[in-house]
Amino acid sequence: MKVLDTFAGAGGFSLGFDLTGNFNIIGAIEFDKWAAETFQYNHPHATTLVGNIQQFDKEFLLDKFQEKPDIILGGPPCQGFSIANRKAGDASDPRNSLFKEFIRLGEIFEPEVMIMENVPNLIKAKTHSNEFVIDIIVKELENLGYNVDHTILSATDFGVPQIRKRLVVIASKQKLDNPFPQATHSIENGSYSLFGNNLIKTPTLWDAISDLPQIEACQGGEEMEYTTSPKNDFQKYLRGKSNKVYNHVAMKHSKRMVERFASMSWGHSVSDVPEHLKPIKRNGKGEISEKVYDQNNRRMFPDKPCHTIAASFYANFVHPYINRNFTPREGARIQTFPDWYVFKGKPTVVSHKLLQREGRDEEKYLCQYNQIGNAVPPFLAKAIAENLYSQLSYIKTDKECLFTETI
Repeated sequence: MKVLDTFAGAGGFSLGFDLTGNFNIIGAIEFDKWAAETFQYNHPHATTLVGNIQQFDKEFLLDKFQEKPDIILGGPPCQGFSIANRKAGDASDPRNSLFKEFIRLGEIFEPEVMIMENVPNLIKAKTHSNEFVIDIIVKELENLGYNVDHTILSATDFGVPQIRKRLVVIASKQKLDNPFPQATHSIENGSYSLFGNNLIKTPTLWDAISDLPQIEACQGGEEMEYTTSPKNDFQKYLRGKSNKVYNHVAMKHSKRMVERFASMSWGHSVSDVPEHLKPIKRNGKGEISEKVYDQNNRRMFPDKPCHTIAASFYANFVHPYINRNFTPREGARIQTFPDWYVFKGKPTVVSHKLLQREGRDEEKYLCQYNQIGNAVPPFLAKAIAENLYSQLSYIKTDKECLFTETI
């Protein structure tokens, strides 16, 4: 079954489908150059289009993807990304956003299934005219002839060592009896599903990263040797065919920053450190800042799932045992990317506003941390894919039986 990944980023969504062995990733469409390079490097046989999706007309797309996709994936931004004049419409209305491009691809390729993911809060969002955004999304997909279901899935329910929830919308030509996967994991020991199945314990943060080279701040490299053997099945699976560690570069922290981290216990953030180690104002006078962001630089518990890996996670979390932030590879492990999945571009970049002001547009791309944090966890995507495949296989078998009976 052929899959096209739109708004693809680094490719976490389609990677989950690829890991099942039942899907062929034929291509991707992505605006960001570095994220597209990551996708292309890890899916060398796919066609990766880099650029603004609005500028790819029907004839161009049909020519590039002559193998029409059976499934289209995507996480189009549905609020605040109006592609029309904002004064001419409601910017929070998905019909004025890049979501309309997702719909356009459905009109062009008429795939069997379209799957959209987004932030859970979208379920509560309303337009200025008081319509629920999710209702508009469902209606637009129904107008294309799809049966539409949506739910919020928790990543920890599918073996992802991270507290993360995503809204998933599945639109299928055939009505699916069970469009969404049932939980296979639980953060509690000895838990059972609604169907009485014994659930596997969700890996903890330390389960995910404990076998990676234990580097200090300023250490590491884009390519390193493993220093220990895998310690559990999670680590064995994510190592897979890789014989090296990639993108395992620690942040270049100052001595004062390392001292700040050293003062933290599990669960503490920058607001809990001694006064003399708190952030300094940017006025050059060495004064302690009165603004402290409680969510910044929080030391994670090793025996629990990690907090949500966001695009800026390089500044969000402190390693449970080492006095530094996570490396991109540690974040990738927590997101359930295999070790052989290499991220392109720079590990970090300065603010895009500064780059624009200084005319450094060649660096104004998604860094490795951004790509990892923006991605759909591959294990979550894999669960969606496996369930969908079983549903579509059932439909296919049912159709074949009906055809035979008719003959």
